[in-house]
Amino acid sequence: MTREEKKVIAASSAGTIFEWYDFYLYGALAAIIGAQFFTAFPENTRNVFALLAFAAGFIVRPFGALVFGMLGDMIGRKYTFLMTIVIMGVSTFLVGVLPNYESWGVAAPIILILLRMAQGLALGGEYGGAAIYVAEHAPSNQRGYFTAFIQTTATLGLLLSLIVILSVQGYVNGNYPDVALMKDGVAVLMADGTPQMVKAFNAWGWRVPFIGSIFLLAISLYIRLQMNESPAFKKMKEEGRTSKAPLSEAFGNWKNGKIAVVALLGLVAGQAVVWYTGQFYALFFMQNVIKIDSFTANVMVAWSLILGTGGFLFFGALSDRIGRKPIILAGCVLAAVTFLPVFGFLTKTANPAIYAAHQTQVSVTVNKEDCSFQFNPTGTAKFTSSCDIAKAQLARTSVNYTTVEGAAPGTLAVVKVGETTIQSYDAGKLAGDELKKAKATFDSTLNAALKQAGYPLVPADNKTIAKAQNFVDIFTAQKLTIILILTYLVILVTMVYGPIAAMLVELFPTRIRYSGLSLPYHIGNGWFGGLMPATAFAISAQTGNIYSGLWYAIVVAVMTVVVGMLFVPGGTHKKDIFAGDSDR
Repeated sequence: MTREEKKVIAASSAGTIFEWYDFYLYGALAAIIGAQFFTAFPENTRNVFALLAFAAGFIVRPFGALVFGMLGDMIGRKYTFLMTIVIMGVSTFLVGVLPNYESWGVAAPIILILLRMAQGLALGGEYGGAAIYVAEHAPSNQRGYFTAFIQTTATLGLLLSLIVILSVQGYVNGNYPDVALMKDGVAVLMADGTPQMVKAFNAWGWRVPFIGSIFLLAISLYIRLQMNESPAFKKMKEEGRTSKAPLSEAFGNWKNGKIAVVALLGLVAGQAVVWYTGQFYALFFMQNVIKIDSFTANVMVAWSLILGTGGFLFFGALSDRIGRKPIILAGCVLAAVTFLPVFGFLTKTANPAIYAAHQTQVSVTVNKEDCSFQFNPTGTAKFTSSCDIAKAQLARTSVNYTTVEGAAPGTLAVVKVGETTIQSYDAGKLAGDELKKAKATFDSTLNAALKQAGYPLVPADNKTIAKAQNFVDIFTAQKLTIILILTYLVILVTMVYGPIAAMLVELFPTRIRYSGLSLPYHIGNGWFGGLMPATAFAISAQTGNIYSGLWYAIVVAVMTVVVGMLFVPGGTHKKDIFAGDSDR
């Protein structure tokens, strides 16, 4: 690389790392933030809402791609960079100072989601510009390698966010006392009458990484101001050949529009679900499904990112020699074949007690009409039937169970754990002391049966679960195996993501490249990928199998392989990306 090429990559990558850091802070802290802003909902619904608030930033990314893609094709890459980083940085800072549900009521989660959407709009304009800016500076035989540095920024941004979270979490919890959990202005009491306490980081310390991002905003702005415009775009602008209507030119005719459709379904959709499954859903799965504490889960993921990030550069460089398409589709195939056994192995390794307990057969016998899909976007539904109560309790304790339909109408759901049967209750037909007694009887009887089946209901009783005391406390067979499992998932991420930027750049002409590339990329990653954690969790909660949500990622990955094999052109790595431009 020449000195100027290194400067281009460094400037583009550094600013993009900080922007991804801002965006991923929420993802890494989704469970804690959910407890702060969605306390009005049941635990299962709260977890889904927390992930959907994270996904809200992804949902609006295609709209950001349209707005900033148009600006990038009309006024240039540099000034678009400056706008996106300011919007991202300010939105992240405001999340850090936003009062929670206890203070502001329903306004708090609404504002949180609006700020997440602002972040998504900014990110929708960020990625395409960074990838194009580097690709248009790169030698023709090294576009995959050069743009792979941009691909590392998403993972490095996540890694940076995890390191900051772990550092702040360790300091705050080590130096500040626990805080009483409050609801409606009153401390929540435990069974013995003492206040229920939460760690200081969970109560307020999580805000520090968000507030501190204002310093990263200042650094990012300085870096962006040092950048020069892309030579290819600058030449077109000087000659007056830039597109006057890039959106209609990119998507208003089938010649260009079909490229976007093929890129979305045959490349980006599969890349997106593999990416988010391998990093974000893996983190969420460990924290919320197999009950690894958040500090340990973050440590394990951080080490896997350190070990696996070099794969972006490796597969980016490899794609310069053998092509982008075979590497991306191979990553999708491997993911589709191995996700289920890998996540099963992760459970067995990280929490052997829960894995062993899953071998005990648990079933719920219900009347089908008595059961609801327990997702409540309006907060108005009441899940009071015996079926809903039984399933919710089993989901909270990460039980794998099967649903047996066919019970007579009007009969109560019955949970069977091994040879023990427990009758549920209908909260809609009971009240007062009668309801309290029914709930206490069901909960205590079910918990006793689950404990006998080996379910570790009390974290302190689970002596086999993985636990890291500090960032370097990883040198046991169990923890090293977890890191290797997660590193494998990261390698799959690098296979599908490392070559994707160069591939997308090569599919579109310079005049509409920013708009044409950004929309399919952000629809794929914003909708197919960003919704993956929430969708997978909801599917798992509904079916009673902690792994069933992975089928969403598997089906999308297989679809991408089929469409990619049939319709995505090969050999783009040999293409002159300026050939055919009107100014050439």
